[in-house]
Amino acid sequence: MKKIFLASLLIILLLYGCSSTSVRVASIRIKGSDTMLQLTDLLAQSYMEQHSGISIYVDGGGTASGVRSLIRGEIDICTASRNLEPEEVKLLADNFGTIGISYLIAKDGLCIYLNPENPVNNFTKNQLTDIFMCNLTNWNQVGGPDKAISLIIRNPNSGTYLYFKEHLLEGKEYCANAAIAYTTENVIDQIKRNRFAIGYGGVAFKSEIKLARIDNILPTEENIRNDRYPVTRYLHFYTLNQPTGAVKDFIDWVLGPAGQKIIKNNGFVSLFEINY
Repeated sequence: MKKIFLASLLIILLLYGCSSTSVRVASIRIKGSDTMLQLTDLLAQSYMEQHSGISIYVDGGGTASGVRSLIRGEIDICTASRNLEPEEVKLLADNFGTIGISYLIAKDGLCIYLNPENPVNNFTKNQLTDIFMCNLTNWNQVGGPDKAISLIIRNPNSGTYLYFKEHLLEGKEYCANAAIAYTTENVIDQIKRNRFAIGYGGVAFKSEIKLARIDNILPTEENIRNDRYPVTRYLHFYTLNQPTGAVKDFIDWVLGPAGQKIIKNNGFVSLFEINY
């Protein structure tokens, strides 16, 4: 009986060992841009539904926060709504001997958000520079009512904050009186409540607000794809090195028709025309 028991126990242990190693779960850690958070989460959910054995964890916090996590080796992919800054590239090189790999996954228009009841519809780039530096402080200076302009900007961790500063303010500082919003949704919520507020963010966030023209050009999909809209940008995935395995498969899928269709449906601009 003892020999039979030991033989049975050995078989159970062998079966358990085989079953425990047969189920392999690959995990991908992603962190960064709040502009891209909802989009990346949708991409991850869709990919996991189609690919068993993959777990993708998506977090926001802003582009700068994602880059810091990439530099510390805590994540596999950093989502970013801007290019890496020179000091960030240097830290990557110092820590890992690499300057990172960038993947362009979509295009975006950096849009000016207005309350739908605001009669102003168009700005020149110079007017926007003056508004966000508080050189213009009343709507009547840009064809609107005699009301003070309420400025809403993103927080300094945001890639959108830095991109707007570099491309609209030419590196100069924002007005000190501007209110800070920590997500694009926060910007929109404040503008919905205040008809004299102005803010900015990605083209995908259109609900219940108005997107203004810049130099008489609307941020339409066609204008953004063809760079006719004055403030266009790419959205990025960054990795430390050339990805392999599950990370490579996921990025390849995002860049393919399935991923690009989700990008288009989410309100951003796909890298190529999508035929439904």
